[in-house]
Amino acid sequence: MKTLRLILGDQLNIRHPWFEVPQNHIIYCLFEMRQETDYVRHHLQKVIGFFAAMRQFSEDLKDHKHRVEYFKINDPNNTHTLRDNLSNLIKAHQIERFEYMEPDEHRLDQQLRVFCNEIDIPCNVCSSHHFYTSRTELKTFFKGKKHFVMENFYRHMRTKHNILMVGKYPEGGEWNYDKHNRKPWKGDIEIPSERQFDNVVSSVLTDIEKAGIKTIGVFDNETFNYPITRKQALKQLHYFCKNLLAHFGDFQDAMHTEEVYLFHSRLSFALNLKLISPKKVVDTVIQYYKRHEDDIPISQVEGFIRQIIGWREYMRGMYWMLGESYKSNNQLHNKNALANFFWTGDTQMNCLKHAIVNSLKHAYAHHIQRLMITGNYALLTMTDPNEVDEWYLGIYIDAIEWVQLTNTRGMSQFADGGKIATKPYISSSNYINRMSNYCKDCHYNNDLKIGDNACPFNSLYWNFLYEKREYFKNNNRMRMMYSLLDKMDKAQIEAITKRARHIIEHQDRY
Repeated sequence: MKTLRLILGDQLNIRHPWFEVPQNHIIYCLFEMRQETDYVRHHLQKVIGFFAAMRQFSEDLKDHKHRVEYFKINDPNNTHTLRDNLSNLIKAHQIERFEYMEPDEHRLDQQLRVFCNEIDIPCNVCSSHHFYTSRTELKTFFKGKKHFVMENFYRHMRTKHNILMVGKYPEGGEWNYDKHNRKPWKGDIEIPSERQFDNVVSSVLTDIEKAGIKTIGVFDNETFNYPITRKQALKQLHYFCKNLLAHFGDFQDAMHTEEVYLFHSRLSFALNLKLISPKKVVDTVIQYYKRHEDDIPISQVEGFIRQIIGWREYMRGMYWMLGESYKSNNQLHNKNALANFFWTGDTQMNCLKHAIVNSLKHAYAHHIQRLMITGNYALLTMTDPNEVDEWYLGIYIDAIEWVQLTNTRGMSQFADGGKIATKPYISSSNYINRMSNYCKDCHYNNDLKIGDNACPFNSLYWNFLYEKREYFKNNNRMRMMYSLLDKMDKAQIEAITKRARHIIEHQDRY
């Protein structure tokens, strides 16, 4: 049967069974569409990266003798909607069967289900053959449980897939070396410069500008420096193993004004486009570790593996388990507007300025910058999670809803009331000062809670606890912080809450 197969922009898995043997009766299609560039305002580098990777993937398929229909953003045949582009190709090629891989977003999953119900030819959906887990694995794993704990799932994954295990026991004697992963980087260990890729994307950039796509952030390089092919992703992976893995675990939570990536792998974009599989990443890292056990402590490796088979698979599983309604959660009833400086970096708070400007320049920030700087501030200022979601989904090159939503609305903003995290990830300036050098040259004094030059994080932190006390009064993990709040006298609390209210009402003067 003459078959049309859809490949979405984050399904660039050249190792998928679809592509093993070219068949003349099968046509593959990929589309650069305004429905995908416009549902949120994306970072310019994110749009460039997707289009560049998709175009290269299309050429790779053609080189392997597959038939491909590719619509660029300014193609006159491009209707810019998934439904109409597919309908037109089905008619033009007299297609008798339509097939697609499972999308990883509710939005696209629903579009394709509706489309298949509308057309009068057989349809088939298959796995993307990327993740360790199926969509429903977490639902099965947590069946009958009231609380969802990632650590339990992580241990299940380690055991099921025999990763860093010795029989029934974790290699090294511990399941989790998180307590070893909290060192600040002070410049005493050299960080190699990032792996460079000479991806010429001038034609992509020209097409984006011609189409008038509204974006955020900047792209001021001649070449695009993230992997856009499987071959490049493998080079990035091997570079990480050889140059960065030995110190990844120690400094994975560290932040520094002079470093963009520190010891992080820069693989998330390639992973989320499926250029490379998590299993390939995990297997390669472990193989390298086994050959260099004398030089690489297990804590460095386990910290990285946990990010892939624990955090990444868990967030994706929770996204599907909790369903499409998850994005409407706002259990803390936060309604304040996101500060304008999130779009410019124009603030005197050094930590926020650095994290945001870094994001605007590189479409990148690592997990602690996202969680404990920008996310922490947004939660402490009681920002509407809808606005926080929009910012995170747009600004980061690796942000796709299945991974962004659960991290932002759940882990970062606690808008789900504790389904992802058992307590909110909030802190005063103490944590920021401990894990970074941001406070050193800041306009504000990180030791002060009140006063015009007091670090805003300090009053905002205690004000948040005060304002949300009724909600968190029975949360055992927050008992210690509330006991400290109870020791403050009334005048001190009044001064703190007054300072916090002033900050929230005048955010863009900070």
